[in-house]
Amino acid sequence: MSIRDRIRMSPEGLARFLGEERTLTCATLGPRGLPHLMPLWYVMRGEEPWAWTYAKSQKVRNLERDPRATLQVEAGEAYDELRGAMLEADVTIHRERDGVLALGLELAARYGLGERGMRSQAPKRVALQFRPTHVVSWDHRLFSMRAPSR
Repeated sequence: MSIRDRIRMSPEGLARFLGEERTLTCATLGPRGLPHLMPLWYVMRGEEPWAWTYAKSQKVRNLERDPRATLQVEAGEAYDELRGAMLEADVTIHRERDGVLALGLELAARYGLGERGMRSQAPKRVALQFRPTHVVSWDHRLFSMRAPSR
C-alpha cells in the first residue's frame, strides 16, 4: 500500500471533515487565465458543498465563462497533523430568490449569523452548487512520516 493510499480519508472521514471545517478556498479561472482564489463559508448538502456570494463578484463572472472550480479545505499546523481535501467540481449558479434565501438561512444557522441580515443580503447574492467530479483527500495523522524510534 502506498503512502498516498494510507493517508486518504475514508468516505465517512471525508464527510465528517467537510462537515466540521468552516472555510473552503474556491479557485476559478480569472479573466487573464490565472487562478482566482477566494475563501467561502459553505454548507454541505449531501456530498455537495454550497456557498453564496455577491452576484456581481469576480468569481461569479469567472464561473459564467467557465463553470468549473477547484475547492480546497484544509486543517492542521504541523506536518503530521495536516489534513484536507481538494474537490474538482462543476458549478451551477442559482439565482432564484427563494433558493438563495434558503441557503443564506442555512449559512446563518451554521455560522451563528442573524437571520435578518441574511434576508437583506439575499437579493444581492447567488447560490453556488459545487458538484464534485474528482476528489483527493489526505490526513497525515493516519501515517506519520517520522522514522520509528529505536
